[in-house]
Amino acid sequence: MHMHLNRVQTFLAIAELGSFTKAANHLNISRAMVSLHIKALEAALSTTLLMRNSRAVALTESGHSFYAEFKAIVTDIDAAFDRVLHGSNRVSGTLRISSTREYGEQFILPLIPLFTELYPDIRLCYDFDSSLNDLLAERLDLVIRLGNLADSAFRSRKLGDYEIVLVATEAFLARCPVREPKDLNVLPWIANSNLPAPAQWVLRDRAGQGIEVSGSRHFESNSSTAIRSMTLSSLGVSVLPAWMVEDDIATGRLLRVLPDYSLPSQPISLVFPDTPHLPHKSRAFIDFLLLHVAG
Repeated sequence: MHMHLNRVQTFLAIAELGSFTKAANHLNISRAMVSLHIKALEAALSTTLLMRNSRAVALTESGHSFYAEFKAIVTDIDAAFDRVLHGSNRVSGTLRISSTREYGEQFILPLIPLFTELYPDIRLCYDFDSSLNDLLAERLDLVIRLGNLADSAFRSRKLGDYEIVLVATEAFLARCPVREPKDLNVLPWIANSNLPAPAQWVLRDRAGQGIEVSGSRHFESNSSTAIRSMTLSSLGVSVLPAWMVEDDIATGRLLRVLPDYSLPSQPISLVFPDTPHLPHKSRAFIDFLLLHVAG
């Protein structure tokens, strides 16, 4: 039985990390042992679980079914060991989380000392700018995402909302005046490449009437810090979180473009793997953020 469990854990690691070598490093065994585990598991099941070549590893239909069946089982076994080893109410282990750099530095990292004071047995690993795919590939416990989430196989919990604003420098607006929404359609935009349509927005006036604008993506970046820097250099207009540019607006470095119009607020979400039992460490951090950040 224990040999099958080792083989199953090896298969799950390959499925999540996408590589025999990465699985071997993660499990602290040799790559040859990884291959032996998979061969033995496939022989015991009389089916092929993985298709592999020199470049990639892919799950077969049987592999997908096997993964779905055994991921939850192994998670339950790990949770049971944790409860027996540490006690059912003790919060411990390594918590791996991720967020965008800008949001994390302003709102999350200042809270980490308080969290670790409350839960001294937690070891924290904080990555910046990880994608949702990294929830599996990098074995993350939680990812904090800004903006609307695409449909996914993960679970999520809304943490709050934030305001976004359309901004530019006074020098840029002197060259390219914006008197009404349609003027935005012919201006250069500094676009966020993380978004599917980063230069297409619906502006709403004070009466709630919506007006669609579609600008030209002259510049792009997946970093809000880079977008802010290019905006400050008078390269174009951009949409940025209000909390990120409030000092720039207060000092006049940036101006609100069409301040009588607003953009839709954006959600802040906690995203985590869809497992039957959420680990104590993840639940503790979610509850902590809901208490200290939500709203």
